[in-house]
Amino acid sequence: MSLGWGFVGNGGIAGTMAAALERSAGGRLVAVAARDAARGQAFADAHGGARVHSGPGAVARMLADPQVEAVYVATVHPQHHTAARAALLAGKPVLVEKPMTVSLAATRDLVDTARAQDVFLMEAYWTGLLPGTAAMLAVIASGAIGEVQAVRADLGFAVPADAQRFHDPALGGGSLLDLGPYPLGLALTLLGRPHELRAVGSLTATGVDRQVALSLGYADGAVASLATSMVGSSRSGAWVEGTRGSIEIDAPIFDMHRFTVRTTDGVENVQEHTVERGHHLMLDHVHECLARGRTESPVVGLQFSLDLAEQLEQVVEQIGITRAVEPLGATGPTTEGRR
Repeated sequence: MSLGWGFVGNGGIAGTMAAALERSAGGRLVAVAARDAARGQAFADAHGGARVHSGPGAVARMLADPQVEAVYVATVHPQHHTAARAALLAGKPVLVEKPMTVSLAATRDLVDTARAQDVFLMEAYWTGLLPGTAAMLAVIASGAIGEVQAVRADLGFAVPADAQRFHDPALGGGSLLDLGPYPLGLALTLLGRPHELRAVGSLTATGVDRQVALSLGYADGAVASLATSMVGSSRSGAWVEGTRGSIEIDAPIFDMHRFTVRTTDGVENVQEHTVERGHHLMLDHVHECLARGRTESPVVGLQFSLDLAEQLEQVVEQIGITRAVEPLGATGPTTEGRR
């Protein structure tokens, strides 16, 4: 059976996901909610001719469509909460782009709503569903590099000055919200929730972050050193250090396409796990979860999203990043932070 998907948003990542959906046997695009009718129609025409709902009330009209059986939220970050919550209250399973929201309170609200409604909710951390990630976790579980003691990861590139999405708080600008879920997600996957997080960074004239550097400490003595940037091109790879060896993850870390295992006894093993446009594997996972009647992913679970949101919140507060926060129960985002 093919699941009917409704997309909220028709930007770049929505296009990537629509193409991925065409590769997934378990679903099809049936509707799109868009602000602009012409752009929404162009998007639908490019991806199988889905029905287009545009203008005020577009999301509500799409959710009322009985053929929409699941919802993917691909708006700018500050608008995730409103659309995802409406879908959950309508009883529709939801896959929402990362970060799930721009505040810990809003993420908690979505998780609480999903649990109260007994409806599936997952953050679109597609890296967690890649075969390269599974292979890396298998290497670590085998004991090949011993106990993991440190994770070092960065992700950054120079963003043009006129790239509004990256500079405007109302659009979820800054390197942290856009890139941070990848290095933070890797550390969270390997080391769990930190007991200490320290952040430094610099801000743009609009108050969003140019770049951030994070130091995390864990109860067992492990540490993580993470960074994101939209002003400089970083290595964009990662290094996992263990008591008996290490794993070097090639750039870009979100692809997890290649890593090298080196052990203290001189063994070196390179693993290739290249997957073209791996987002379809995430959709396959969601389809499987729904077929099994699950309301939560066993891989990218709701606690993962809560822990990630908590760490993002700490960074925002420590550096004073300006963000457009959607107060719970309000009709639209408001801006908070240093200006």
